[in-house]
Amino acid sequence: METFKISGDLRTSVGKKSSKLIRAKGDVPCVLYGGEKTIHFSSPELSFKKIVYTQHAYLVKLNIDGKEHDALLQEIQFHPVTDRIIHVDFKEISFDKEVITSLPVRVVGDSVGIKKGGKISQKRRKLKVKALPGNLPDFVEIDITELDIGQSIKVGELEIENLTMLDPHRSMIIAVVSSRLSKGMEAGEEELEAAEAAAAAEGAEAESEGTETESE
Repeated sequence: METFKISGDLRTSVGKKSSKLIRAKGDVPCVLYGGEKTIHFSSPELSFKKIVYTQHAYLVKLNIDGKEHDALLQEIQFHPVTDRIIHVDFKEISFDKEVITSLPVRVVGDSVGIKKGGKISQKRRKLKVKALPGNLPDFVEIDITELDIGQSIKVGELEIENLTMLDPHRSMIIAVVSSRLSKGMEAGEEELEAAEAAAAAEGAEAESEGTETESE
């Protein structure tokens, strides 16, 4: 996973009034937690453009008043009207301890089902994973080349070295459904629901046989 650097300044005061002043000068109030103590700081809004408006995930090296911290981006709050960034949360990490984060899904390949006139239905665009920071990829790549109409790929079917998938194993990520002209969308959704029901039944049967599955 690529590392991105952000510099910030420690905040001398916190609260709504202080945050409003920070935003007025083009900076964003931020919080870093998970370390020895919670750190409140601010950083220019432009610093976040690359890591916010992208499908990639990044490790972040924070330089706060000259002291460096390794972190993962946890949450970004946007203004409901202007869409400007108004607050950012980071979690401090250690490279010898596993972390939990969400990775974007990247779909590759030309599905045989699409070539037959099918339609892609993607249910999950991010997946929750656990791994050592050094083993985190930029994204989870899913090859749909062999996916035919009526077929799907579920979380439990993914096997990625050094990565533990935390979403429920029977949860569907992507499927190829039939596309039938004017009623294509309705037909496709009905087919997808049927596929999901079949996946759920399959998972229930596996549980009854003692197979362990992940819970949300």
